[in-house]
Amino acid sequence: MAKRMMKGAKLPGNSTVVFGEFEVPTPGHGQVLVKTKCSTICGSDIRAIYREHLGKGPEGYQNVIAGHEPCGIIVEEGPGLRRFKKGDRVVVYHISGCGLCYDCRQGYMISCTSPLRAAYGWQRDGGMAEYILCDEKDLVLLPDELTYADGAQVACGFGTVYEAIEKVGVSGNDAVLVVGLGPVGLATLMLAKAMGASKLIGIESLDDRIELAKQLNLVDHVFKASDKNVEEVRAVTGGHGVERAFDCSANDKGRATAIRATRKWGKIAFVGEGGSVTFDPSPDMLHDQKTIYGSWVTSIWKMEDLVERLVRWGIHPEDLITHRFSLDEADKAYELMASGKCGKVAVCFDEELPS
Repeated sequence: MAKRMMKGAKLPGNSTVVFGEFEVPTPGHGQVLVKTKCSTICGSDIRAIYREHLGKGPEGYQNVIAGHEPCGIIVEEGPGLRRFKKGDRVVVYHISGCGLCYDCRQGYMISCTSPLRAAYGWQRDGGMAEYILCDEKDLVLLPDELTYADGAQVACGFGTVYEAIEKVGVSGNDAVLVVGLGPVGLATLMLAKAMGASKLIGIESLDDRIELAKQLNLVDHVFKASDKNVEEVRAVTGGHGVERAFDCSANDKGRATAIRATRKWGKIAFVGEGGSVTFDPSPDMLHDQKTIYGSWVTSIWKMEDLVERLVRWGIHPEDLITHRFSLDEADKAYELMASGKCGKVAVCFDEELPS
């Protein structure tokens, strides 16, 4: 029998994309073959793989098919399935953990330290291909009310934000500051708005992203990144600062701004990957009784919650997508995402492409 072949894309680490032909995988026990419908590009792809292979451990790229934000439909079943079946629309939790360690048993495969841990698009083939081989345990059912472009952003971008928001809590009592209005920052604003935040404030250095936040009606106030940001935030919050702040910039000054623009007893979540931060613990945090949280991706059970709530709130992550490309144009998609002059960038398949 002739082998079935598919097109896929890898990232050699020099700001280019390499296309290739790959054999369509056959699902084994507890596995499914997913036909990719949409695969979005994450900032981590750019930071740690596209420009240069920087990572070791969890970020150690192993020359596999790229893409850790895929969504699609099951087209083939392996033996031993317990929940999912052919025809199910699914989101892929992008880290396949060992399943037996403490973190995996809580659903936080992101924190699995077993040698068996393998992330899609990093250590095992990901979503920048026509098909993706998935373990059933890594899947979340995509509700009919959500599109594949919605689902592609659930595991990483929106899931990461949802986790951070759950840690610090957001309600109608809170003015919320988001520093860095890339796709993750915009997702933070979208979810905080759905949760009833009383005031939404953004800080961003790129004009394109500031305009997108305005166009999507996600901010009450938005400021260009500068040394005046703390004073600007305090000026629109009665001199107090915000109750909740999220840094999605991974920028030293941005993180310090998030801390200093938060009022007494407030909570700050660091979401952006990489970078550093310098602040004065006593005046910036201790004396005002502030709490800083670190948050890394999310758990698979929180993803289950998130897709349900996206439907309940009537919001669509795909609203953050500004550019869609075919797989044949994946090189252009990565190049645009690396420029930062965009919202979310998606590689789409079949009917998911605009006509």
